[in-house]
Amino acid sequence: MWNYEKRLQYPVNITQTNPKTAQVIISQFGGPDGELAASMRYLSQRYTMPYNEVTGILTDIGTEELAHMEIICAIVHQLTRDLTPEQIEKSGFDKYYVDHTLALWPQSAGGTPWTATYFQSKGDPITDLHEDMAADAASM
Repeated sequence: MWNYEKRLQYPVNITQTNPKTAQVIISQFGGPDGELAASMRYLSQRYTMPYNEVTGILTDIGTEELAHMEIICAIVHQLTRDLTPEQIEKSGFDKYYVDHTLALWPQSAGGTPWTATYFQSKGDPITDLHEDMAADAASM
């Protein structure tokens, strides 16, 4: 399949907690244009692509998006580790904390849980590739 190296391609080294920033960045994990939706989009659409080269590219992109999830998780974890109860409440992170403590859970910045409706897989190569481009443009 592929080799997993137990290190981040781009190491994350955040030294100060910031739960407000974490609440925004968590959308890149489980929001509508986040890494979870992106990985599912590419890995699902690959099966109906008529050309092996395109299938291979979508597989590579989908697995790369999974790796991006690891980086986002490291960022959110480092922004929220060792928070005091006062910091949690003052920042508004308490609503998330009640259900998930400091665990990573896929949701948008607004608190909407991740859903498969964030991506589309129609089986038409042109339609699917346009959807991919639109989602990638929105996440930039």
